[in-house]
Amino acid sequence: MSEEFENMTVAQLKEILKERGLPVSGTKKSLIERLMENNEVQDEADEVEFQEDSVETTEEDLDEEEDFDESYEDYDDEEWEDEEFDFHVAKQKPELEESIKDALSLRNSQSKSKPSFRRSEWFRYKRLSRSGWRRPKGMDNSQRKNLKYRGSKVRVGYGKVSEARGLHPSGFKEILVYNILDLEEINPAIEAARVGSTVGGRKREQIHLKADELGIRILNRRRGV
Repeated sequence: MSEEFENMTVAQLKEILKERGLPVSGTKKSLIERLMENNEVQDEADEVEFQEDSVETTEEDLDEEEDFDESYEDYDDEEWEDEEFDFHVAKQKPELEESIKDALSLRNSQSKSKPSFRRSEWFRYKRLSRSGWRRPKGMDNSQRKNLKYRGSKVRVGYGKVSEARGLHPSGFKEILVYNILDLEEINPAIEAARVGSTVGGRKREQIHLKADELGIRILNRRRGV
């Protein structure tokens, strides 16, 4: 059975896992191990059911079964056939070292105490409130003088942990892709893809299919694609 799974692609393995209601995250090796464990659990359950069926049923058990069948005679099976059950699908997780995991958790705790850097005079003009940070200029600029009521300035002391710098909150290193050839250079264990904003719908769908086959996570994946 393991040889059959090894000959399958990652996309085929994920389809089998979805049918069984299992998570589809991880590398191809972890997907195969998950399927093998599920097969062992099913085999044990089948053995238990076979042993229970082999035991002779008493008259009381037969009466209970008849009452159960009569209570569900008017049940319509088509209602269950028309329903679609959505299972939670876990996303791929990166394979990180302990030092990087500690750095990510420390960066997360630092972000909670980080101030919101606003542009000088952002409260006075609407167009400035929508813009990003700009260095305050002018001899009498209150924010340049670092007066408390004008908000914080961007400084070196607000920098995050260097080991986690540039990483996605999930721990992946983001790689910008524009076609399926860019996916071949990605290491799915530590890197994830982000599709460029200029990529069209047809090419984006091709990138998603290729990423599923290679087991690569797409960070900006759209719904229904």
